[in-house]
Amino acid sequence: MTVSRSLRDAARPFSPSAVTDLLPPRTRVLALGEPTHGVEAFLDLRNELFRHLVAEHGYRSVAVESDCLAALAVDAYVGGATDGELDDVVREGFGHGFGEFAGNRELVRWMREFNNGLGEGEERLRFYGADGPLEMAGAAAPGPALIRLRDFLGDHLPVELLPSEGELLRLCGPEDRWTEPAAAFDPGRSVGRSADAVQLRLIADELVVLLAAHEPQFAAEADPEAYWRAHLDARTATGLLRYHAAMAGIGPDRFNSLMRHRGLMMADNLEAITRREARRGPTLVHAHNRHLQREAGRLPLGTHQLRWWTTGSLLATRLGESYAFVATTFGHRAPDDHPDPETFEGRLAALPEACTVLDPRVLAQTPAGRAKPRVPADHTYFGIDPGALGLMDGVVFVREIPRQAGAFGGG
Repeated sequence: MTVSRSLRDAARPFSPSAVTDLLPPRTRVLALGEPTHGVEAFLDLRNELFRHLVAEHGYRSVAVESDCLAALAVDAYVGGATDGELDDVVREGFGHGFGEFAGNRELVRWMREFNNGLGEGEERLRFYGADGPLEMAGAAAPGPALIRLRDFLGDHLPVELLPSEGELLRLCGPEDRWTEPAAAFDPGRSVGRSADAVQLRLIADELVVLLAAHEPQFAAEADPEAYWRAHLDARTATGLLRYHAAMAGIGPDRFNSLMRHRGLMMADNLEAITRREARRGPTLVHAHNRHLQREAGRLPLGTHQLRWWTTGSLLATRLGESYAFVATTFGHRAPDDHPDPETFEGRLAALPEACTVLDPRVLAQTPAGRAKPRVPADHTYFGIDPGALGLMDGVVFVREIPRQAGAFGGG
């Protein structure tokens, strides 16, 4: 297929600077999306971009689509506060099984090496998880985060303002009542709307009010890391209680509600990270395109057609021009998975480079910008909607990726 002049005008061979040249000047959050998980090429691309952002643009943090609580152990490791085997840190510190990927291991290894080489007074790199402690099979119990929040408040406030630890433990009960895998698809197996759960939501709300109402006191006397952790526990506990309540819902909006709550938890975490990092530099975020896109999310699920406001749409509304989104897509990954030549990815497949950066503003004016969306060959990835190019700041096209076995590879 011949490459048109208009398509050549939109394209540059991949380099980190080709990506950053497309970004708005006041970018505080660079959201790099991927079309599927578990592809090392996308993780390698992220790692190369992050190293460039650190060296040339003052970035000092990265947030990935992973459990926000588990990620604390990774951050402690890259900051030198803890030691241990790298493989163990990555395996236990990434949610969704993402710790098995070599690219995530390399990111953590490099961040620790970079921090070890810093001089006195230089800002270290921080690692964050953007996601809640959620998996496809369900959600974590809210009790541990709620009890840690109560303990933090108890270190600074009169005990009579707080529920007793015994009361919280009684209401939470054993963790396995919250983590029942069958509750993901059977609301009758969820504890999320039980009398205990309703009472816990009221208590959580009261604790969050105390955390906010005493902000001047905590800012003056609390350890900054402990104060940050208290806010993280507050967001996590309240988010999990809402998510479990949605799991117990029986209406037709149940799955939409779960997507909304997950997207909101990610957006709240990323907004908090942005505020924390404001003095130190911008943040790179890496997650699925569907989470980070500015437009509403749409997803077929059995007989349901899900639609929700994504994490990216929420952040773009809150942060304005400080939020930038670069989507990644690919051409083919197996002999039986080449894109239709009339689709967006099919048009880009004419590009000769293995990896290309494209300006979406120019791309929208080309035949590729008017092409039809790709219909995925299986459930493990989503193509780019060319009608949404105006909501992107950049597109990265990887010509070929290997097919991988497992949940994310379609094999």
